Amino acid sequence: MEERDREELFSKRIRAGKRTYFFDVKSTRSQDYYITITESRRHQKEDGFVYEKHKMFLYKEDFDKFVEGLNEAVNHVKTELMPDVDFNQFNRDEDEFSGTDLKWE
Repeated sequence: MEERDREELFSKRIRAGKRTYFFDVKSTRSQDYYITITESRRHQKEDGFVYEKHKMFLYKEDFDKFVEGLNEAVNHVKTELMPDVDFNQFNRDEDEFSGTDLKWE
């Protein structure tokens, strides 16, 4: 396998509490592209932390169907199951307070 095959061409990390999601664009030998979606969860162990990872591969022929299905499912939860929840409250950037003089006591 060539080095380029393993190269991440794009990577987006989303931190969400004890979970982190990674969206990575990679290429195949034939210069085709696919996305890996990885969920990494941190668990406390006696001697430190352990990370449990789950990975999913998304191929170009499924991009549109996947996004459509995900949007449908999310919109159903937001509008039908939990219409009174303000989902914007969860959009706070984790690094929002970095670089400030705020101190937590």
